[in-house]
Amino acid sequence: MSSFMNNLKTAMLMAALMALFVIVGQRFFGQHGMIIALILSGMMNFFSYFFSDKIALTMMRARKVDRQSHARLYGTVEELATNAGLPMPGVYICQQQAPNAFATGRNPSHAAVAVTEGLLECLSADELRGVLAHELTHIKNRDTLISTIAATVAGVISSIGYMLYFLPLGNSDDEDSNPLASLALIILAPIAAAIIQMAISRRREFMADAGGAAMAGSPYGLASALQKLENYSHRIPMKVADSYQNMFIVQPFSGQQAMNLFRTHPTTQARIKALTGFDQI
Repeated sequence: MSSFMNNLKTAMLMAALMALFVIVGQRFFGQHGMIIALILSGMMNFFSYFFSDKIALTMMRARKVDRQSHARLYGTVEELATNAGLPMPGVYICQQQAPNAFATGRNPSHAAVAVTEGLLECLSADELRGVLAHELTHIKNRDTLISTIAATVAGVISSIGYMLYFLPLGNSDDEDSNPLASLALIILAPIAAAIIQMAISRRREFMADAGGAAMAGSPYGLASALQKLENYSHRIPMKVADSYQNMFIVQPFSGQQAMNLFRTHPTTQARIKALTGFDQI
């Protein structure tokens, strides 16, 4: 029931994000704008569905590995995927020293798991197992598709908001258009889109933590890895666009977040407590 309710809440948040996109289109471009917004949202979802994995892996300069080149990493992914009844995903390594990991792909049959070189250097076998189980749970729950679509729509809403600063307020088809209401929407729509996107991402992270602990057979490897990755995130920057930060198991630059409201992830302390009952281990 808990999983059903979490999925229902995520679906409601996604619907709110799409509705916000349509409202922005209608408010500033009239009835035609609303129709265009609907068409654009469909096109964005189509593009995200088929190409999100390639974009993410290319952006991170990830290289594919196999059992011969990285036996420990590949073997752990293979074992976990087999035990979970998942198809074997592609396994990739990113040339970054900041320890982190992410999963991508439109469904379990077209998925990939990627880790950074820094992660392989700093985690123990149990910690690596916990991280990989977390990412495979994202794949199993199809979170990778949900988060990519949310990021795409939120990004477009934000871009529209910035563009509208330089355009007349309201739309010419609406004689009762209120410039103040339009100005408020320009300012608030990108903020609302970001908050909805963050809420979707945070909820899925808690679910992936719980599923990853079950898949790995213990919550302690993942909990220990989260604490270690959080500590490293304060010291080693990661080269990644802001719009892709929600992909990773620990938010890059998390030590620089001023407000929890705008975090793409729950706090690491909250995640560890949910896994083990303690604030830290």
